[in-house]
Amino acid sequence: MHIHILGICGTFMGGLAVLAREAGHRVTGCDANVYPPMSTQLQAQGIELIEGFGTGQLALEPDLYVIGNVVSRGNPLMEAILNKGLRYTSGPQWIGEHILQDKWVLAVAGTHGKTTTTSMLAWILEDAGYHPGFLIGGVPMNFGISARLSGPGGTPFFVIEADEYDTAFFDKRSKFVHYRPKTAVLNNLEYDHADIFPDLTAIETQFHHLVRTVPGIGRLIVNGREASLDRVLARGCWSEVERFGGNSGQRGGERGGEHLGWTLREFEDGRFEVFLDGALQGTVSWELTGEHNRLNALAAIAAARHVGVPPAQAIQSLAAFRNVKRRMEVRGQAGGVTVYDDFAHHPTAIETTVAGLRSKVGAARILAVLEPRSNTMKLGTMKSALPGSLGQADLIYGYGAREGRDALGWNLGEALSPLGARARAFDDLGELVAAVTSDARPGDYILVMSNGGFGGVHQKILDRLGEPSSSRTAT
Repeated sequence: MHIHILGICGTFMGGLAVLAREAGHRVTGCDANVYPPMSTQLQAQGIELIEGFGTGQLALEPDLYVIGNVVSRGNPLMEAILNKGLRYTSGPQWIGEHILQDKWVLAVAGTHGKTTTTSMLAWILEDAGYHPGFLIGGVPMNFGISARLSGPGGTPFFVIEADEYDTAFFDKRSKFVHYRPKTAVLNNLEYDHADIFPDLTAIETQFHHLVRTVPGIGRLIVNGREASLDRVLARGCWSEVERFGGNSGQRGGERGGEHLGWTLREFEDGRFEVFLDGALQGTVSWELTGEHNRLNALAAIAAARHVGVPPAQAIQSLAAFRNVKRRMEVRGQAGGVTVYDDFAHHPTAIETTVAGLRSKVGAARILAVLEPRSNTMKLGTMKSALPGSLGQADLIYGYGAREGRDALGWNLGEALSPLGARARAFDDLGELVAAVTSDARPGDYILVMSNGGFGGVHQKILDRLGEPSSSRTAT
């Protein structure tokens, strides 16, 4: 089959293209912006890329057009496809029908931590010899790729990041309803995606739709700390449920009279013990920081156990887990300053990311550099939560573009004003870089947080930090 993918350079659709190519299909695609690294990755797979959405692409005469959710009505190529009555489908539906059919699907859903938890789970299965296929919204450093059809031996297992964002302009259900998992992780749930969901209840409804697709022989791995997930399950649940998230010693605590099966007990050096129904399973020793990552690990261990990986094996595998690119990734060091990159963009993720770094660096100074560019943040829905999320940072530098698609519709300086003199807002990237590097001193940690490229600010900061201090401070 020849498929032509509209919006091929997004992380999900690019991963779909790789899977389709591995499955033996001819794959071509187009996008508004075709540039490295995604373009080079796809071209290395033998996938022809076209810049833009011109109607001349109809001459390719594919068997099927696969439509990414970046495409909307008014797109010239999409309008031509509709006018001619040509065959089209969404990316998630194509994945569900052509890749996931007859697989044991392990899906990881949640507002936060999907990419990291999915990567942990895929690595645990890989290290245990299960060699799963996977589709992840990032690049796990243990694999170096975001998607593959399967590992050696034609495994039936497939691990997928289960996004609650909508499927396509013609299918407003969440992507994850197409995946039909046998093992489903519900990692957490709070309000996000203000551009498509009016409130938290609307998102809970989509999560309930996911729960409805899990078979009776399946298993739900559910965060026991989340009242929102309790409400989701209260609407109806037909599968086995295992909860995780207790941390009050070996027994872990209770919620609603139900024992929290997977619990943990942490140590000051970053290690933590894992318990199942009070029985010690082992101790995780790794380099990751933050309570959020410990909970991600519990979820991954529990999900892996459902397919047969002993917890002790999973715990051992996590010691070799190398995290995901752009998740507390060290981008470099210069002038005695370490620069981190993180994908955090929701206030909760920002808070946990800063807290994780704080636990790692102790009393050292943290300079937080933030670009609030997600659709939710651009709408200003959560601007009031920003000051609280940045409370553990010593200095804060916010960037809001004045124009273009990433421009904010609200005043970033006003939003950060509760932080006082330690927070500043910029609408010029060069001025931000100059301010950060002027303030930085040896022993500091610069934490850059954005879900976009942020104008290459990480390297700009490193380059300027590498200059003599006299030139850095010059105005």
